[in-house]
Amino acid sequence: MTTQEKPILLFNTLYLTSFALYAVLQKNYEFIFYVSIVLFFIILIVVKNKKIGLSPRVLWGLSAWGLLHMMGGTIPVHDSVLYNLQLIPVLLKYDQFVHAFGFGTTTIVGYQLLRPYLKTDLNWTTLSLLLILIGLGAGAMNEILEFIATVIIPETNVGGYVNTSLDLVFNLIGATIAGLWLKKTHAR
Repeated sequence: MTTQEKPILLFNTLYLTSFALYAVLQKNYEFIFYVSIVLFFIILIVVKNKKIGLSPRVLWGLSAWGLLHMMGGTIPVHDSVLYNLQLIPVLLKYDQFVHAFGFGTTTIVGYQLLRPYLKTDLNWTTLSLLLILIGLGAGAMNEILEFIATVIIPETNVGGYVNTSLDLVFNLIGATIAGLWLKKTHAR
């Protein structure tokens, strides 16, 4: 582990431990489930990052996404939680913002994972489209995990069909912004 990665791991350890403890004390089984998923990915990245080489910026982005997610499901706002806070009436809830940010970050992770295998004369339009699809695939897996939560945990804060559809739309928005940004900053 590099000196740049140590504070990132400390940050993740602190926020995840805090929110895990809070979820346990509140008997919030849905978020205990989500904490375990985030913990799995943190461990996977810690173990594999020497080989895969995600940049510190991307690691911070993933860390921020994890924190935003933990805050969204546990911090009370009015009669609900932060995830349900309407940021822009009708258009944008905190939940959709986190989806756009998270799967935009995931799209950049996809690029960093593929980078060692890419040719220098590649077609950036095609690559951007493929990276967007990687972000969307990860977003679809997230929705499957949310569905599993609704099946195994009696009461969850996972919304219905409209919520899932909005999540997928905002996954697309985040992945597209990241794909276009990658093309703009890396195409020669």
